[in-house]
Amino acid sequence: MLTKEELKLFNNLNTPQKIQDFLNSLDPNLDTKGHICVSPRQVLKNQKAHCLEGALLAAAILWHHGEKPLILDLVSTKGDHDHVVALFRRHGYWGAISKTRHAVLRYREPVYKTVRELAMSYFHEYFLDSGKKTLRSFSRPFNLTKYGKEWITSHDDLYEIGSDLDESPHVAILTPAMVKSLRKADSIEVKAGKLKQ
Repeated sequence: MLTKEELKLFNNLNTPQKIQDFLNSLDPNLDTKGHICVSPRQVLKNQKAHCLEGALLAAAILWHHGEKPLILDLVSTKGDHDHVVALFRRHGYWGAISKTRHAVLRYREPVYKTVRELAMSYFHEYFLDSGKKTLRSFSRPFNLTKYGKEWITSHDDLYEIGSDLDESPHVAILTPAMVKSLRKADSIEVKAGKLKQ
């Protein structure tokens, strides 16, 4: 059960834009003590989050407002990091809420007809410092309702949710021929991609 303060915050964050602004105000969780994933309650207590923790908090708030708690996994090649966002729909179109330090892997307006369209909006800017483009697949919308609501206020590590997300059905976005013909991001793109909040 949410505390009075948590309930007030959830009530106030009644649009995707407000949720995104709140996530932007949190410090990044750089996960220096190993792979952990804390609950939305712990994110609020610690005032920091990594992408999965931010997506879980956003999904919990959306659920509080009557929407499905959906997250999306963006999977990269070995050597790069996956990214997780919370999904929402407006007028039949998909958007995403994202916790990231990076300049480009951020909020997406609800203008995408399909989840694939939305996932592909991250493709061009998803690259290593070498310029190699790394986004390779995305999950189907992952519904958190199957976990009940205990995870929202849990004191336990939620990495089981992340593991289940990793093992859920994913859609490949490139054929081997496409991978071979990819152009690297050029130097100005790489420089811009290094911008961090």
